Amino acid sequence: MDALEREPAMKLTVFGATGGVGREVVRQALDAGHAVTAVVRDPARLGVPAHKRLEVAVVRDLTDEDALLPVLAGRSAVISALGSASNKQARLSPVTGPALRAIVSAMDRAGVGRLAAVSAAPVGPDVESDGFIARRVFLPLLRRALRDLYADLAVMEATIRASGTEWTVIRPPRLLDKPRSGTYRRVIGANVPDGRTISRADVADALLTSLTDPSTAGRAVGVAA
Repeated sequence: MDALEREPAMKLTVFGATGGVGREVVRQALDAGHAVTAVVRDPARLGVPAHKRLEVAVVRDLTDEDALLPVLAGRSAVISALGSASNKQARLSPVTGPALRAIVSAMDRAGVGRLAAVSAAPVGPDVESDGFIARRVFLPLLRRALRDLYADLAVMEATIRASGTEWTVIRPPRLLDKPRSGTYRRVIGANVPDGRTISRADVADALLTSLTDPSTAGRAVGVAA
């Protein structure tokens, strides 16, 4: 049988599919043989070619549980690549926390148990070996400058931890538009020492890989180049 005709490995719903990480998740998931439902507000922004295993679903209000149920029914797992575009957006209209509150509730109603979501390294604990400048100067400045964005992600993480899902949170540092390397570092339960950057493509790989890695269930995972 042709690869496109075989039964898909998993049936995934991807939220935030038009963002840099989300778009990479969709592409890599299709390449890996999964069926993907890409949840978007504007289909024109997806930028992924039509595919037999790709369904594009328009949901304009991610806090509407009833609207989420059709894109979750019968799925194997959910990946959230949601995130505010700026600190100002997170302050005026937080996206990630409210959306994940509705998503995990709708997952429970739809019987979908596995979730992987992207967060950010500064939401996690400092790495003691990173040195005084990083821990006492750089990170405090960064957390202050993007306080609303990180607060939104912290709400998201708390919501996920309190849910009944089998969850994994991926915490990357600064994101770059580079190809997938497959050689990034990963630390379960902590941030990566001296982790400064990672490609969006490698974050997508980490999200997808976590779905079939039992060691990441119920854990936050630091990733970095």
